[in-house]
Amino acid sequence: MPDTTETRSLPPSLAPSSESGEGLFERLRAFLGLKQPSYSLRDDLEEVLEDGAPTSSDFTPEERAMLKNILGLRTLRVGDVAVPRADIVAVAKDIRIGELLKVFANAVHSRLVVYGETLDDPVGMVHIRDLVAYLTNRASQTGEGGGKGAEAGAGDDSRRTRRAGYDVAALDLSEPLAETGLLRHILFVPPSMPAIDLLVKMQATRVHLALVIDEYGGSDGLVSIEDMVEQVVGDIEDEHDDEIGPSITQEPDGSWIADARVGLDEVRETFGEAFASMEGAEDVDTLGGLLVTLAGRVPVRGEILPGPPGYEFEVLDADPRRVKRLKIAPASDRIPAEPAGEFPPGGPARTSDDMVVRS
Repeated sequence: MPDTTETRSLPPSLAPSSESGEGLFERLRAFLGLKQPSYSLRDDLEEVLEDGAPTSSDFTPEERAMLKNILGLRTLRVGDVAVPRADIVAVAKDIRIGELLKVFANAVHSRLVVYGETLDDPVGMVHIRDLVAYLTNRASQTGEGGGKGAEAGAGDDSRRTRRAGYDVAALDLSEPLAETGLLRHILFVPPSMPAIDLLVKMQATRVHLALVIDEYGGSDGLVSIEDMVEQVVGDIEDEHDDEIGPSITQEPDGSWIADARVGLDEVRETFGEAFASMEGAEDVDTLGGLLVTLAGRVPVRGEILPGPPGYEFEVLDADPRRVKRLKIAPASDRIPAEPAGEFPPGGPARTSDDMVVRS
């Protein structure tokens, strides 16, 4: 019976031959448009992923961004990813259950750090799922327990319902958290730990919250597994996140306050083409991304960056991972004070506290 299997041939330059596998590998590099062989797969991938590389069109922009983020994980430290101490939502171990419910509702987090006397005395964490299961179980036991309500007349429909279901009204919400047995372990990690190592540890231990401890034993920051995943795929927003879209509003003094997530298309409509056509704007979609591109890093709170002619940016809120809020104002007649010392990549951080008035 004739063989009708369809075959696909490689380009002649890549066709198998009696030469060594190394020769085939070199031809494959040439086919991908790579330069001199570096004998490093990482270097080759980084070269391919560069914008404008001959084979960069083989990946979508989203794929290139994710692959770059994955390759960049080895340079990230836990301290680069962590939420700063000031933004940690935590509760005392003796908090009442009723108050804990309110904290969960306001914080919109599924896990909260639990401490003893202060945040520098962490004792674990509490998960909203455990709390709901605990209250459900207690309400069920109360509803089925009967008591005086169970001895009442059989015609009392409301009491029959409580016995068969849940008696939420009978729950004791004044019970301290420490007496519920709901505390879970939390990871403790140094800020210098490689972020990729923490991700592996979270997967292995199934503990998805880590407290960053400084050299003195104090709590310095907090990292969740969502923070780690966002380093690869970008910000993750769910149904509980703020549904109000990013906004840009004008202040009485003529300046503008903007959410860093505002798209450059909206900025173009407000300020004209000059904003969206700035150098680097073609590579990003949001104001926050533009500021990171201009600075060459994540700007710090209070930092001032030059904008298009006649304007400047001031960072009003930021964390180690991203800019959150900024001000756009007419460029003031100010110059930065004389800088001193070493600065991070991207140049010195010019902040509103460093400015002097030009005479």
